[in-house]
Amino acid sequence: MSTAYLCLGSNQGDRIGYIQQAASLLKGTDGVSIVTTSSFYETEPWGMDSDNLFVNAVMQISTTLSPEALLKAIKLIEQTLGRINEKTQDGIYLDRCIDIDIIFYDDKVINEPDLVIPHQHFHKRAFMIVPMLEIAQDFIHPLYNKTVSKLYDELENPEMVCLYGTRL
Repeated sequence: MSTAYLCLGSNQGDRIGYIQQAASLLKGTDGVSIVTTSSFYETEPWGMDSDNLFVNAVMQISTTLSPEALLKAIKLIEQTLGRINEKTQDGIYLDRCIDIDIIFYDDKVINEPDLVIPHQHFHKRAFMIVPMLEIAQDFIHPLYNKTVSKLYDELENPEMVCLYGTRL
């Protein structure tokens, strides 16, 4: 059994509803069980030009799926919920009804074209770090060898992250 941390986010429509639906679909995925979840946080868009604020949450799961199989299951859930193109041709992120990222998978380091673990921007994104603080502040980033709490302390110019609601 492996432990993974996922970040779920939405900035279109019923943002909390999309995250709850994604969590329900993850819970129903063979080989995946939800261990704990953070509260919801409303956050500024990161790396994109949008007027729509995100709602984000982080989830700890226990899984028998490989990282590649987990990514495949996540992509299917995103597609099921109506997610379309991630970026413009210029590489600019677009609004999305649901986004699910694998932040960590045990202490694995994977760098493949379609799968990068740990998430390559985790250490720069308050919208991932703040919810992660709530459920795993002492988790050690396998590349930086620092706790989530220490990475939070080292954030430069963090985006706005506000508590938005109770847990999933």
